[in-house]
Amino acid sequence: MKSILFYCLAALGEIAGSYVFWGWLRLGKPAWWLLPGVASLIVFAVLLTRIDSDAAGRAYAAYGGIYIAASLLWLWRVEGVRPDAWDLAGAALCLAGMAVILFAPHRA
Repeated sequence: MKSILFYCLAALGEIAGSYVFWGWLRLGKPAWWLLPGVASLIVFAVLLTRIDSDAAGRAYAAYGGIYIAASLLWLWRVEGVRPDAWDLAGAALCLAGMAVILFAPHRA
């Protein structure tokens, strides 16, 4: 599904862009780190406009599940912290909610 691909790429853009600000403000990284972070956040916003949805709010709501799962992947792969069973259970619930929002036969 094209929407799932755009959601995953948008999540990567948002998480990477936000992590840059985290690095600058919390980890003492240099201010020039903000440049790729801002670019990444712009890519995130553009990618969300590519979602096949009649309403922005519905696209954003469904995106939340992908974002949460992608954040846990980032936690594991980039930050080196393995998600626990509670993290995974929460992400599974969020992905189920995303699927209901994205794939339900909404009335026009």
